[in-house]
Amino acid sequence: MPAALTDELVHSLCSDYWKHNCSSIENRDSSNIKRGLRNSDGTGVMIGYTEIGSAIGYSVLDGERVPMEGRLSYRGYDLRELVDAFSREKRFGYTETAYLLLFGELPTQEKLSCFKSLLDESTTLPTNFTEDMILKNPSRNLMNKLGSAVLALYNTDPNPDDTSLENMIRQSIQLIARFPVIVAHAYVVKRHYFNDESLYLHRPIPGLSSAENLLHLIRPDSTFSEKEARLLDFCLVCHADHGGGNNSTFTCRNVSSTGSDTYSAISAAVGSLKGPKHGGANTRVMMQFEEIKANVKDWTDDDEVAAFVRRILNKEVCDHSGLVYGMGHAVYTLSDPRTVILKEKAEELAKERGMLGELRLMEAVERVTPKVFAQVTGNQKIMCANVDMYSGLIYKMLNIPQELYTPLFAVARVSGWCAHRIEEVLTGRRIYRPAYKAIVSHRDYVPMTQRG
Repeated sequence: MPAALTDELVHSLCSDYWKHNCSSIENRDSSNIKRGLRNSDGTGVMIGYTEIGSAIGYSVLDGERVPMEGRLSYRGYDLRELVDAFSREKRFGYTETAYLLLFGELPTQEKLSCFKSLLDESTTLPTNFTEDMILKNPSRNLMNKLGSAVLALYNTDPNPDDTSLENMIRQSIQLIARFPVIVAHAYVVKRHYFNDESLYLHRPIPGLSSAENLLHLIRPDSTFSEKEARLLDFCLVCHADHGGGNNSTFTCRNVSSTGSDTYSAISAAVGSLKGPKHGGANTRVMMQFEEIKANVKDWTDDDEVAAFVRRILNKEVCDHSGLVYGMGHAVYTLSDPRTVILKEKAEELAKERGMLGELRLMEAVERVTPKVFAQVTGNQKIMCANVDMYSGLIYKMLNIPQELYTPLFAVARVSGWCAHRIEEVLTGRRIYRPAYKAIVSHRDYVPMTQRG
C-alpha cells in the first residue's frame, strides 16, 4: 500500500475516532464530574490517609482557599528543618531521608550505619543483568528503560509476590540501592549506541552517598567535588516524597491496592513520572528556557521577558502548548518549599560556574509570569514556581545531561514510592475503583452488509 494512501487512511480513521468517541465528551457539562480527581475548587479528591508525607499550600477559611507559603514534611518533620540540619552538620541526607520515609522515625547513628550497609550490599545488580537487560537492549529513553528494568528484577527475585512487611522492606531497600546503578548504566549505554560515544561502566563504591555514587557512575573519569555532591544530595532529599496525592505515588498506591507485586507498582510509578505534566516537566523547563535565552536580548529587562512569556501563553512560540513550564502547582500557591530551598542552594554554584545571569533570568520568568498569565487568560490564580523550575538549572550547573533529569527524580522518589506502597498494602485493604459516567446509549447490532 503506498505511503500516501496509508497516511490518508490513518487520517480518516483518526477523524472518525474523534467524531464518534471524543466530541460528545469534550463538549459535555462536567460540573458533577471530578476530572483529574479534582474538586471544583481545584483541591484533590480526598481518598485516604497517610502518615508519610504532607504537602500544604493553602488553608481553608469559611469554605474558601486562602493562599499561604508552602510547607512539605516527611513523617511530620519539616523539609526545611531536615535540609538545614544536614547542611549544618555537613553530611549527606538522602539515605537518612529514605530511612525516615520507610520506617517512620529518624535513625540513631547505629541504625543509620546498618541501613547504609544494607544499601551498599544491595547495589550490585543480579548476575548478567546489565549485560542482558541494558547492553543488549538499549533505549533512547532512560525512563522507559528504568521501568522495564524494574519489571525485569521481578524475575531475579526468589520471592517476588510475597506482600509481607519483611519482604516488602527487603525489596524496597534493594530498589533504592539499585535505581542509581540502573539509571547510570542505561545512560552510558544509550550514549554509546545512540550518540556514538565511548562506553564506560563503573561499579558503585561502597561507603559513598547516593549523590556521590551517582556522579561517580555517570562521569567517564568518575571525578566530582564535594560541593557538587552535596547540591545533588539536596535535590534528592527535596524530591524524595510529596505526599500520597501526586500522580506517580497515587499510581503506585493504585497498583498496590490490587495486591500486585512491588516491581509492578514501582514500574507503573516510573511510567507516570515520565510524563511532561509530572516529573518530565524538569526537562521541558530547560528546553523552554533555552528558547527564552535565545529570544530575550536583555535578560535584566522584565518587560522584554514578560513580552516573550506572553507569546508562550498565546501558543506562538516554544512547543505551542501555551504552558510556562515550571510555573504553577496543584497544591502550592505563594511558594513551593522545595523551590525556595533549591534556589538558595544554587546561588553559590551559579556564581562559581558563571551562570548567575541564567539564574537571574529564571527568577525574572518566575516574577513576571503570574501577572502575564492573568492578563492573557483573565484568571487571577495565585501562582508560584514549582520545583521543576530550578532543579533542571541545578542539574545543568552540575554538568548533568538533560536525559538524566527525570531519571534522577525517580532515583530520589523511589524511597517515597516504596514507603507509600507498604502503607497502602498494610492499611488500604480495598482496591481502588473510581467511577466513570457512561454517556453512550444502547445501539442494536448492525450486520456487516448493512453498515454504511
